[in-house]
Amino acid sequence: MSPKELMYIEDALNHEQFLQSQFQQAAQALQNPQLKNCVSQMAKNHNQLFQKLYQLV
Repeated sequence: MSPKELMYIEDALNHEQFLQSQFQQAAQALQNPQLKNCVSQMAKNHNQLFQKLYQLV
């Protein structure tokens, strides 16, 4: 993998980590169980994307 490709993956990892964190914080603040569940699922999805990207390195 070229250095430029590695930098792209690192950037994508940082974005996925940030999004996961934001969704987790939002889920904790929500009162509505349906919304909380939906946002928690989004956090899990971003965690899965992070794991897939991390395996590329």
